[in-house]
Amino acid sequence: MILETSRLLLRPVEAEDIFSLFAIYGDPQTNLFNPRGPLKDMAAAQEKLNGWLQAWPDHGFGHWAITRSHKPEEIIGFGGLGVREGYENHRVFLGYRFATSAWGKGLATEFASAALNAGFEKLGIARISATVRENHLASQRVLEKIGMQKVGFEGDPVHGVGSYLYRQTDHRTTR
Repeated sequence: MILETSRLLLRPVEAEDIFSLFAIYGDPQTNLFNPRGPLKDMAAAQEKLNGWLQAWPDHGFGHWAITRSHKPEEIIGFGGLGVREGYENHRVFLGYRFATSAWGKGLATEFASAALNAGFEKLGIARISATVRENHLASQRVLEKIGMQKVGFEGDPVHGVGSYLYRQTDHRTTR
């Protein structure tokens, strides 16, 4: 499933995206709010990518490589919809991470809105959730701009900073 917005092109991840994935997920700056920190090596990046590649046939959705429409060869981020177990009444989660060169331009909001709409309108998902660290104000603003509602909080005694849980329900359906 390829999606286009006014400035972005989203295509399902491919095996060849491994180097871009490591460049973004291995960057300490893009992990400032990630308690697990950056990916340590290419093996960790390959493991993450393998999971993303398997999600598409397993669930019919997954992660996209995000590029600017006018530069489809340059990946500026990754994001998508993923299945998480263990959250009561929450199963499909929205997530994204952008290279620092793409920060502050509204691209995360543009991506998140497109992903949320595709989840509801094209995939028929009834509820999409997201988690964001309590000190990650920029991502909280992104989720609020696209209409997600803050519905909970979970502390993190290990890392000291908890996460907010956001949710949006497709109001067109009662599934």
